[in-house]
Amino acid sequence: MRNRLRNFFLGKPLKDSELANERLSVFWGVPVFATDTISTVAYAGEEILLVLIPALGMAAYRPFLGISAALIALLLILVIGYRQTIDAYPQGGGAYTVALDNLGEKPGLVAGASLVIGYVLIVAVSVSAAAAAVTSAAPALSPYKTWIALALVALLSWLHLRGTRAAAVAVGIPTYLFVLTMLIMIACGLARWFRGGYGMTASAPAYDLREPMIFLLMRAFAAGCTALAGIEAVSNGVANFREPAQRTAKGVLAVMTLIAGAIFLGVGLLMSLYRIVPGALSTTFSLIAAAVFGRSSLMFYVVEVMTVTILLLAANTAFADLPHLMAMMAEDRYLPRRMVFRGSRLNYSNGIAFLFVVSTLLVVAFRANQHTLLPLYASGVFISFFLNQLGMLRWWRRKGGRGWLRHASINALALVATTLTLAILIATRFLDGAWVTLLSIALLAALMLAIRRHYRKVREELSVASLSDAKQMLRSTRSGKAILPIRSLDRAFLKAYNCARDMGFPEIELYYIGGSEADALRLKERVEALSLQCAFVYEITEYRNTEDLLIRHIEEEEKRLKRHQHLTIVIPNLVTQNPLKQYLHNETSRILMRRLSRHRYVYIFQVPYLFD
Repeated sequence: MRNRLRNFFLGKPLKDSELANERLSVFWGVPVFATDTISTVAYAGEEILLVLIPALGMAAYRPFLGISAALIALLLILVIGYRQTIDAYPQGGGAYTVALDNLGEKPGLVAGASLVIGYVLIVAVSVSAAAAAVTSAAPALSPYKTWIALALVALLSWLHLRGTRAAAVAVGIPTYLFVLTMLIMIACGLARWFRGGYGMTASAPAYDLREPMIFLLMRAFAAGCTALAGIEAVSNGVANFREPAQRTAKGVLAVMTLIAGAIFLGVGLLMSLYRIVPGALSTTFSLIAAAVFGRSSLMFYVVEVMTVTILLLAANTAFADLPHLMAMMAEDRYLPRRMVFRGSRLNYSNGIAFLFVVSTLLVVAFRANQHTLLPLYASGVFISFFLNQLGMLRWWRRKGGRGWLRHASINALALVATTLTLAILIATRFLDGAWVTLLSIALLAALMLAIRRHYRKVREELSVASLSDAKQMLRSTRSGKAILPIRSLDRAFLKAYNCARDMGFPEIELYYIGGSEADALRLKERVEALSLQCAFVYEITEYRNTEDLLIRHIEEEEKRLKRHQHLTIVIPNLVTQNPLKQYLHNETSRILMRRLSRHRYVYIFQVPYLFD
């Protein structure tokens, strides 16, 4: 039944040999790895105007276009830099791999931590923005905004648990429909403006400049930096693309840049021409569509649906990329090893589950408010940008060769741009929430370093220097006493006793704890009548502290062990085919496993007895 349910919801398991079929072409790679960057056009311009309009009023649109142009230039610089990252590190990993290889362990962990936190925030921001778009089209649903966002996270998690290829097919057509819808809206909006049939959609607040202009422009630029989110995703996930993987990845990067740049520029131009003023209940795209097509037109609702769709699919990038990145970090022993294991559909299902849980907690904590989440987001993204470009600059210097200076100058330019942008982000958004991201990155990097030290300590503890050392350890290890807790002479106990006898323990002890000495003696008589080759030890208590007495007895026997001996506890374990009934049994074995797990020379052996 369990396998049938899994196959129904996730699909039939895939063989290892089918992994190549899960890799993506340029056409399918764009929806999976570029939707984050493409989707930022839905709220990046809005974030800029939310900073400029309260201070400058209707004069905000001139600097708005200048900031938009600066962001597009920065986008091009970063894309060229990441093309070189793809060539240098075709195995993927992006900023994490580059920083770890060229800058050292701690910068590599900072880059990895910033990527992990950035991807989690991508999901939280995207589904919150999608929920905002839903409530913008249907204000009656505003009280359920958080629940809508949580449902969207669950939907994406389920989609990616079905496999990378299945997710690509599911998100591919909606992504390209969004691109087509945006191009139609931009074309129609420009055509209407040239014909003169347009008007302002709202009145802006009066001029209220209370800070130096340069600081205002820096804050607006920092707010718009969310438009650059997701650029690193392609370089992180090169291994997910069809061979030749490097060429396919660079093709995805080029198409992503063309689409995102064109839509961002076109939408920004419409926002300026139509004097769009973002409101609390209406998104920017909703206002543009109302101005261009009319609020009662079919195209208005098409734009709304496509906006919700692309905002939802933006989180798709994180679900496609983060599990693979976490698997690479787990291979390096910086994350738990379970992150490496692939699920039945050849995906990193543990990474998907991690992303689902953490992003859900963020959505609930921030009540699905993307404006509150965005300040946490951009600073972490640009830390990874900065470390990637710095690492690539070191890589070119170390590699040398023909033309290295020309390639290094590209990364040097990107490094200067990301350094200035990161400084602006920290200076302007530190108190708005960037400090939370910086602290989280530091704590996560420290945790990953501690995990690495733990794995190194375990490896040193378990390592065997040579075959002769292994043989010596096998010769020196001797079996000690086996203890069988007993309550009655039932079938489960008899199977456990037979197992202990067949294992050849030199001494077997039956240990009984009860509240009546008469009951203990009657059980002892029955054991002796069976001529079992074992000692019978009992203890009487009136306090029902059975588990405590058993633990104390085991610890006392452990102290009597000779060098290289071990003590084995053999326990019958009732097994039922009904998973709900399983929790009604075996409480003693669960307590022993939990409380004796730190005892190095005590082994717990469970003998299953299947019933019903």
